[in-house]
This record gives sequence, structure tokens and C-alpha cells, in this order.
Amino acid sequence: FYTDDGVFDIEKRESVKTLILTLWKRDDEPPTRSEEVALSNAVSGYIERLRQQDAFPSFNGFYDYVKGGYRKVLEEKQVREKDFDIANFLNVLEPYYKGGEYDYLLNSDKQLDLLSKRFIVFEIDAIKDHKILFPIVTIIIMEVFINKMRRLKGVRKLILIEEAWKAIAKEGMAEYIKYLFKTVRKFFGEAIVVTQEVDDIIQSPIVKESIINNSDCKILLDQRKYMNKFDDIQAMLGLTDKEKAQVLSINMNNDASRLYKEVWIGLGGTDSAVYATEVSLEEYLAYTTEETEKMEVLQLASELDGNVELAIKQIALQRREKANNQ
Repeated sequence: FYTDDGVFDIEKRESVKTLILTLWKRDDEPPTRSEEVALSNAVSGYIERLRQQDAFPSFNGFYDYVKGGYRKVLEEKQVREKDFDIANFLNVLEPYYKGGEYDYLLNSDKQLDLLSKRFIVFEIDAIKDHKILFPIVTIIIMEVFINKMRRLKGVRKLILIEEAWKAIAKEGMAEYIKYLFKTVRKFFGEAIVVTQEVDDIIQSPIVKESIINNSDCKILLDQRKYMNKFDDIQAMLGLTDKEKAQVLSINMNNDASRLYKEVWIGLGGTDSAVYATEVSLEEYLAYTTEETEKMEVLQLASELDGNVELAIKQIALQRREKANNQ
């Protein structure tokens, strides 16, 4: 419930409602219309109480409000138990209330000003299979970015979802993904998705409906290992035969004397080409994922009092001298 500036706009209210629905209902248990209305009213009522009492927002406070003040509201409105079972609602959410197993998740008193932070990294690999933590964290991540997207005027915004995006694109996150990719450009923002598995692209309807159809820029690396299934990829991405030929030509005729990789870039279905990406030895050593090269850099850095930059410079110099002497 916490906001950096105390403003509870429509997006903030909806994200809180979505979060509570995720905690309350299973994926295969959609809420009824009456339950959605009752929850929306509960969230609005709690926010109004926060304004009146100047209290610190938390899930504990919301739970107390539903158990006390909102129960009376429902009785006054004569809301039937079959329309909104408040006892069931409180029972299911009790683990997130003080004293419960997950009471630490939504009741922090730390006021993190994420709105003004320029660079934020969420590492969610460790929890992507956790049924409780993952849905909560992904909703919070999306809410953080959408808040930035709509509130930071005249500032370029970018969200990059790498690897874990397939998990984020589950049914419960579908509407967030669709909303994000359809509206991000209107707010001077960009949304980028990165994956190493082409099967993810082929199999996900959410990707087709919301990501691919709203992405003017497509970047593909070497696809030779998918040669036998590239017709499916071509159809999904809407590539022409010319673009398919360009993609499948990547790294097929590289200059063996130079250290570079090729990449295909397509823009809006009108322009496309294969480009060579070549970096300096220093940059290559800084970002290489080859284990032996990483160990070489780290071992030398340890001998140089942890100076990684100096280690990279020395290794690059040694390689240039060796190349010049051959």
C-alpha cells in the first residue's frame, strides 16, 4: 500500500487489488463479479481511512480494517455471505497477517523510494518456482515500472525482462504484459524481452498477442540450431523469405582472423540487415562468459589486489603482443 508521494491513483489501486486477489484465489479459481466489487470497495475504504488517520500503510492495517470496519459496512449493505465470504477471505489471507508464516512479506516499515531510483535490478531466479513468493514479487515489479512509466514525465523509461519473462507471462500476469506493451510507448518508454529459447516464443499465446504484435524492433542472434523448426519461427515473427535468408546466414562466413559475431536486426517490417558486432579486447574480457577466460581475469586480478580493470588491460596487452609477433 505504500506510495512514495502518498498518491493512490487508479493503477496503484488496481495493483493492490490484483495482489490481494492473487493471494486469495488460485489460478483456476477466478473471482466472481460480486467478490471483485467487494474487494475494490475494501481497498478504497482502507485508503480513505489512511488519509483520515494519517496511518502507515501495510497489509496488517488492511486486514484489521476488513476484520473490523469493513465487516460493518458489509452488514449495513446486507451483502450476503455467498456474494462475499468475509470469513473465508480473512482465513485465506491470515498467513500474511502479523504472526503468520509470511507476515514479513507485505508489512515492511522501510520506505523505499523506488520512483526516483534510476536503475533497479530484480533478481527473481531463485523464487520463480515458489507458488507464494513469485506471484507477489512479479506483481510488485510490474507495479513499480507502471508507476514510473505514468508518473515520470519527460523521462525515458525502459524495462528489460530477461530469462524469467516466460514465468512472468503466466496467465495471472497476462493482462499486465498486454497493458505494458500496448501503452509503454505513449509514456516515452520501452519494453524489451530477452530469451535464449525460441520454443518460448513459439508456444506462448501471450507473446504473440501482446509482445510480438507490439514490437517494431526484433533482434535475432545465430539461429542455426533451430534450422529445422525455423518455418514456425518465421510464421510467428512474420518474417519475409528475404528476412529468413538473412537470419539463417548469420555467422556462416565470418572472417576467422577477427573476433566478432553477427546479429540480425529488423525494424518495423521495412528495413532489415545482418550486422557484425565487434568490441575491443578489453570490452570482450570484461563481459566474456567463457569460464577459462573469466578465471584468467579473476586470477590475475587477485594478484593485483583485486584490480580487475588492470588485470584486463594486462591480458589484452599480452594478447596483442602475441598476435603482433606471429
